[in-house]
Amino acid sequence: MMGSDNRRARRSALALAGAVAGAVLAAGCGIRSTSVPVDAGAAPSQVPCTMSAENITTQALKGIPVQIYLVCSSQLVTVDRTVQAGKNGSDRVPVAQALLDELRRKPPAAERQAGYSTAVPENLRVGAARTGDRQGTLRLSEQPEDLRSEALAQIVCTYAESDTLAPEGTVVLGGPGNYAPRGYLCTSEMKARPKTVPTPVTGTGG
Repeated sequence: MMGSDNRRARRSALALAGAVAGAVLAAGCGIRSTSVPVDAGAAPSQVPCTMSAENITTQALKGIPVQIYLVCSSQLVTVDRTVQAGKNGSDRVPVAQALLDELRRKPPAAERQAGYSTAVPENLRVGAARTGDRQGTLRLSEQPEDLRSEALAQIVCTYAESDTLAPEGTVVLGGPGNYAPRGYLCTSEMKARPKTVPTPVTGTGG
C-alpha cells in the first residue's frame, strides 16, 4: 500500500513539473496566456503625396480647371486648381500669370501635411515676348537659369500642360536681361528629379 501511494505521489509531481515546463516554454515563445489587446501605436495619418477625399477642396469660383506641378518626395506631382484667366483662357500672358500665381502660392494646409511644397519665388512675374523674340516666348521677371532647378522644373512642366502656352510641347522662356529666350521640354526625368538643372532644347535660341 505504501508503494502504491509513493507511485501516485511521483506521478502527481511529474504532472505538475510538466505543466510548469509547458508554461515556461509558452512564455519563451511569446505566446500570451491572456487575450489582452496590444497597443502598437497609431497608424500613419497621411500617406506622403496622397490626399484623402475629405482634404480635397473645391474652389467656389468658376474658372478654368488646370493642373500644376508641386514638389513632393523630391519629385514633381500634379495637383488640381481652378484659375481665372479671361473669358476663354486663350490669352497667353493672363494664362501664364494665372498658372504662375498658383505655383507661387503656399499650398493649403492639407497639401502641406501630405508633403507638398513649392520652390517658385513669391515675387516672380511673367510677361509677354519682346520684339525679335521667337514665337511663343514668355519673359519671366528673373532669368530662368537663375531660378532654383525645382522652381524652373515646376514652371516648365506646368506650362507644358497648357495648349495655349506650349502648343508643340516646348516652353520658351526668357528673363529681364538681353539674353535670347530658351526652349524647355518637360521630360519624365525632370519630373522624377527636379533638382537636376533643366536642359534647354537644342536649337531654340532667339
